[in-house]
Amino acid sequence: MKTDEQLRLDVINELGREPSLDASTIGVAVDNGVVTVTGHIPSFAQKLNAENAVQRVPGVRALAQELEVRLPSDHIRDDSDLAEAAANAIRWSTWLSNDEIKVRVENGWITLSGTATSGFNRQAAERAVRELKGVVGVLNLVSVKQKADARTIEEQINKAFEAAALRDAHRIYAEVNDGTITLRGHVRSWTEREDAEKAALSSPGVSKVVNYISLV
Repeated sequence: MKTDEQLRLDVINELGREPSLDASTIGVAVDNGVVTVTGHIPSFAQKLNAENAVQRVPGVRALAQELEVRLPSDHIRDDSDLAEAAANAIRWSTWLSNDEIKVRVENGWITLSGTATSGFNRQAAERAVRELKGVVGVLNLVSVKQKADARTIEEQINKAFEAAALRDAHRIYAEVNDGTITLRGHVRSWTEREDAEKAALSSPGVSKVVNYISLV
């Protein structure tokens, strides 16, 4: 088991390997496996990349994200301009043609509301706007309008595995609780595990996936 100092060094090294980041502006502290990152960063997209880099490090129990987005002067834009850009990005997304997503912008923060047909589309709306110039943060309040069904989700996973010439879908089971899907079972690789999660997330009515699938 890693010490906190070993984990801190591993996180620093992982941040340094992330090509989109200037890790010199990021501070890292670790207490009992909980990582806190502080400092400032020039875009919301880079803030997300820093978060993903930390979560890739084995041994991280939890992350406290305290990075501040400080936009360069040439990236600052007024809220009305950013709101129009965000609305256009969502309208042009091929995933969101049948969804009803609303955009509000205040001080560079984008708030998304409305409804989507699936959790995948809910995430697609956020992906469409988070890398726009001038974004300080994104709050995703979009809800999923259809009810999830465990049998439909298991069928969706089966279809995804068949398309990928995989045969372990029958070993995966879905539990439904108010749009949150819990996946259990066994697969042979991380790729299959991730494919099952993506298939579940793209099913109608699913807003969140908890993945307890293990490898054999």
